[in-house]
Amino acid sequence: MGAVVGTLTMQTKQRQPSRDKVDDDLEMTMVCHRPEGLDQLEAQTNFSKRELQVLYRGFKNECPSGVVNEETFKQIYSQFFPHGDASTYAHYLFNAFDSGHSGSIKFEDFVTALSILLRGSTREKLQWTFNLYDINKDGYINKEEMTDIVRAIYDMMGKYTYPALKTDAPKQHVDAFFQKMDKNRDGVVTLDEFILSCQEDENIMRSLQLFENVI
Repeated sequence: MGAVVGTLTMQTKQRQPSRDKVDDDLEMTMVCHRPEGLDQLEAQTNFSKRELQVLYRGFKNECPSGVVNEETFKQIYSQFFPHGDASTYAHYLFNAFDSGHSGSIKFEDFVTALSILLRGSTREKLQWTFNLYDINKDGYINKEEMTDIVRAIYDMMGKYTYPALKTDAPKQHVDAFFQKMDKNRDGVVTLDEFILSCQEDENIMRSLQLFENVI
């Protein structure tokens, strides 16, 4: 999905606004899934109508059918991490984008998540991150879930990025996080505990920047 964002400026310069409007209207009638109207998406996100048009063009270029299944998502995402294995993290990220649990990501899903990650408030970003870590969607993060996500990130970044990492590094990372986050020591982290811990501890916030960098 990084290719979608990365080509926005270039594509904006290549076409005139009037031509864009004709093209976008035509393209939206040809794809298998037609996204919601631009006015509605503009009201629901932090993007302008013009930005949404450019995002849609990039999305359709990567996904001509108008939807992305998990296998395609993994293939696109893995291109940006050639030195590691991104498949597991891409699986978790796909599930976070697929807010309706439909098995596919629509343009609306994509821009809604992107709006939060790029222009949302700190609380909105942390809520989205909590949802990513809450793999089984039970409203809590347990130590196993956090370990799975952190290990997937390490696997994705690859040995060239982290040559000195030991095999137990993800577990040590999670143990330190959990000790700070699990305020009442009940073995799980709630959304409130997660947000409070992140806002109180700059080290946790800095560590979570890694998450933003791999979107």
